[in-house]
Amino acid sequence: MENIIEIKNLNTFFYTNKGIVKAVNDLDLAIEKGKTVCLVGESGCGKSVTALSIMRLIQTPPGKIVSGEILLNGENLLQCTDQQMRSIRGEKISMIFQEPMTSLNPVFKIGEQIAEVYITHHGLNKKESMEKSVEMLKLVGIPAPEKRINDYPHQLSGGMRQRVMIAMALASPKPLLLIADEPTTALDVTIQAQILKLMKELQDKIGVSILLITHDMGVVSQMADKVVVMYAGKKVEQALADKLFGSPMHPYTIGLLDSIPGNKKYRGAKRLSTIEGTVPNLVQLNSGCPFFNRCKFVQPVCEDKFPEEKKFGDSHSVYCHFAGELGTPKN
Repeated sequence: MENIIEIKNLNTFFYTNKGIVKAVNDLDLAIEKGKTVCLVGESGCGKSVTALSIMRLIQTPPGKIVSGEILLNGENLLQCTDQQMRSIRGEKISMIFQEPMTSLNPVFKIGEQIAEVYITHHGLNKKESMEKSVEMLKLVGIPAPEKRINDYPHQLSGGMRQRVMIAMALASPKPLLLIADEPTTALDVTIQAQILKLMKELQDKIGVSILLITHDMGVVSQMADKVVVMYAGKKVEQALADKLFGSPMHPYTIGLLDSIPGNKKYRGAKRLSTIEGTVPNLVQLNSGCPFFNRCKFVQPVCEDKFPEEKKFGDSHSVYCHFAGELGTPKN
């Protein structure tokens, strides 16, 4: 099947006073047309930086896309001019940002901010664009949208602002790619279900591909066709959703799935499983596997050499020296 976007050997670094932070390190990723890829991992593993790299929104300085390719329908976005990227954002690629508190402009009414999408990319006049904006606010579950359209961001709750961000992203004409960075974080479960359903309907209707960034493995199981697990800026496992949930291979992925409260292993258990330790300092990474200091299966080679890719079938790949042969955890 055709890939809408292909990321090849992407490296995005931040140059700080304490050293170079390798936020995204040699990442390869592909999203097929009409499919959903979920990017998962702990905070600080590079998920949001990957999304911002695709949008070419990395702040320079201190950040810089050092090398790699980001191909959208074969066009390398890293070679596009700023003017070309402005036309691509909101038309070919839409993004639901993680922080609605800071992503909305505080000096403009929310209706004006949504209407800008319709004016810029749909060619509508101001009156038509405001009418469409009301429809989008109603679609994402904001009550009394005819009144709310004249509110400023500070007059809305965090959840309402999140819905406005979603409305802006979904207002794009026919995007090739929708990037959703924790789109349901501030929403209650009812609205969360509505938003996920809305994204699915949009995908079925126009065939948009979705890159969904989330910590919620329940959302992953509901939405994902393919899952990519990141840790400390590196991709450590990739598989179709059913394969990943059924047969996780990387110790980090196993730890993530074992810590889900709904896991059947917790029936009658007093405590949840955890992954001990913390994410390593990205300035001080060594040449080995970044997970070695938290891994229950660690061996000396893990600290010295980053593992090569191991493939299990056409769609399942793992970066672990002992993937497929993990035995009893090391105490």
